Amino acid sequence: MDDHQLDLREGRLKLYALEKVLPADEAVRVRREYIEEETATDLSPLGAYTIQIDRVVQRNCENMIGCVQVPVGVAGPVSVKGEYAEGSFWLPLATTEGALVASVNRGCSAILKAGGAEVRILRDGMTRAPVFAAKSVIHAHEVAAFAEDHLLEIQEIAESTTSHGELIGMVPYIVGTSVFIRFEFDTKDAMGMNMVTIASQKAAEYIAAETGARLVALSGNMCADKKPSAINLVEGRGKTVTAGVFLSDALVREVFKCDVASLVDVNVRKNLVGSARAGALGFNAHAANIFAALYIACGQDPAHVVEGSSCITTADPMDGGVYVAVTLPAVQVGTVGGGTGIATQAACLSLLGVSGSGDPPGAHAKAFAEIIGAGVLAGELSLLGALAAQHLAKAHKELGRG
Repeated sequence: MDDHQLDLREGRLKLYALEKVLPADEAVRVRREYIEEETATDLSPLGAYTIQIDRVVQRNCENMIGCVQVPVGVAGPVSVKGEYAEGSFWLPLATTEGALVASVNRGCSAILKAGGAEVRILRDGMTRAPVFAAKSVIHAHEVAAFAEDHLLEIQEIAESTTSHGELIGMVPYIVGTSVFIRFEFDTKDAMGMNMVTIASQKAAEYIAAETGARLVALSGNMCADKKPSAINLVEGRGKTVTAGVFLSDALVREVFKCDVASLVDVNVRKNLVGSARAGALGFNAHAANIFAALYIACGQDPAHVVEGSSCITTADPMDGGVYVAVTLPAVQVGTVGGGTGIATQAACLSLLGVSGSGDPPGAHAKAFAEIIGAGVLAGELSLLGALAAQHLAKAHKELGRG
């Protein structure tokens, strides 16, 4: 037992304070070995990593004891015809689910043969919604009216906290004596939760001081962050993205070994009717799979897969084929900040050509969102085709799914 281990055991040094007295890698090693001894567990596999962790222990992870490695596969190329992403892209997918990469890869092949996925961003705004307590319903109405009447002042106060963010919208909601004000920000290339939280704090303090309402919580769950919600499904949060592609009858038969009628039938009865009967807030086959794999590979907050799962997949029969589209109401991504600066995640963003800040600001995050739209479309196409052709179980068996 070295001196630092002894200091930890005897209480002279706190576990979280190791980085104050040791280099980052050494602090992580000492902490891991301390936990190993405390729990009689071999944690040595967590000690094998290549990333530089000086920044990680300061910004991304407290009480770090090592790294868990997730295999990264590549699917593609997928052809994207967006406003910000134009061309062919290889998708880095971090997953331990056998058959997922192969499935997305097949969807990418279909999109490529069809001439590319058409992708557009319909709206872009990250939200935060503080909740205030009013003294009565009349007071609640006055608080909401004050916020609406003083939008320009609130905008100026909120934007004073950031050099990049812009307050682009604000909507009040009243429930009895509770007043929720849903702020919406343009956060450029950042996913922006820290940015909007700090800006919303200043704005909320101003509203409370001027109206006499009590600021109860900076997040009142009308945001709604990391929870399935109708408001995000309807209004959107982050980037609302839609992606679609026309597949000919011949292409559906060639790639998916089924016909258009069967594919459409699966989409209607599974994705639409089945989801509705289940009371789901997403109407898709497995959009969360692609969100999770891309988010983990590219340094995004994986908890935002919750909002990503609200995807709606549609399949419209047309002369000579079918037009399949995905609508993603809440794509929360950034190419700066958070986990995007970790070396392995930055490499995956670089593979997509969207690492760091874009020119103009926001262009990289928008391009990334468009690529995600095409990736989700690829995943939906492949699973719909597998189900329509009755190939799902066979594919999982052959690719080692347990």
